[in-house]
Amino acid sequence: MRRANQRGITLLELMIAVSLMALLSLGVLYSMRVGINAMDKTNDRFTKNRRVLGVEKALAAQIAGLMPVTVECEPGGKAVMFQGEPMAMRFVSSYSLQEGARGYPKLLEFTVIAGEAGQGVRLIVNEIPYAGPSSLRGACVGTQPDPLTGQAAPLFIPIAARPDSFVLADKLAAVQFVYRDELPAPLFQKWTPRWVANKLPSAVRIEMIPMDNSAANLHVTTTTIPIRITANPMLVYAD
Repeated sequence: MRRANQRGITLLELMIAVSLMALLSLGVLYSMRVGINAMDKTNDRFTKNRRVLGVEKALAAQIAGLMPVTVECEPGGKAVMFQGEPMAMRFVSSYSLQEGARGYPKLLEFTVIAGEAGQGVRLIVNEIPYAGPSSLRGACVGTQPDPLTGQAAPLFIPIAARPDSFVLADKLAAVQFVYRDELPAPLFQKWTPRWVANKLPSAVRIEMIPMDNSAANLHVTTTTIPIRITANPMLVYAD
């Protein structure tokens, strides 16, 4: 009986099959890599957007928790515990980043420092435990006449970065604080970059300009936060 012919796989066919499988695998791996990179970029964008929203929310909560207290300026007597300068702000608040609204009051010190590698600037805040007027001793070192108005204004020590400072916003082109003063008619209100009145402002505007203005990401912008405290701490804590 004659044996039937059986055709096998040639070496050339095997090499073609292996090459096709390698190309298919390479295409699948490349597609997976592109997809993973796109997912990472999307997650990074979402993280940055959440951080931006968190910064605005934190600033609003900190300023909304402002406490009307006084500080002893020696010499010069008592003054309202509020320092308002173009690139520095200091006050006592019931809200802190460490403990939220359920912790102890903190003396908050906001200031603007140089960014990493000297690129742009960053907004930071120091949180120092507040334990009554005695804990503020040394923050105010007297009074000095304001060069614009001529009235005596509290003289506070400069705010400096600390090892435990929180970075609220980074990679900014510029940051400035502006303060709103309520005035009688017909002016009603005025915005000023330096707060010298011995009372609390009615609002704080924080102007932040990002270095990166691409439309793909959410950026920190100018935020106006009202201060709803109407009590005069100088009258409340007067002797």
